[in-house]
Amino acid sequence: MIISAWLVFTILALLCFGIVGLLQKLSTDLISAESALLWFIVGFLLLEPFVYPGRSLFQYSFRSIAFIFLAGLMNALGTWAVFAAMKSGGKASVVVPLTAVYPMVVCLVAPFILPEHITLTQGAGIACGLGAILLLAS
Repeated sequence: MIISAWLVFTILALLCFGIVGLLQKLSTDLISAESALLWFIVGFLLLEPFVYPGRSLFQYSFRSIAFIFLAGLMNALGTWAVFAAMKSGGKASVVVPLTAVYPMVVCLVAPFILPEHITLTQGAGIACGLGAILLLAS
């Protein structure tokens, strides 16, 4: 049986993000959300030399760089918000699953921005995600 590379990376991401949720809560018990974000970024920077492909950073189109730069800003803001939620008393067992339904935002917005559409099955998944938010927030 051959396992596709994308599946290996997906499982790695799943495991890493699962561990991240626990580490985020442990860190915010001891330091501020702002300090946690700074050290989180240091973690990214330490990994970068191992995953950077070595091509020029500026060989790509301005549009592509602008999109990924904005994605980085949104990621940093979202990460800070998770730290702040946990620092202000949110339980990791609620905050992490609640923020983990973020793909629902993509599913709702993508048809208006990207050449994609939502199937009936995907719509049912979005409805389940909304239900999960209501259950987790109560």
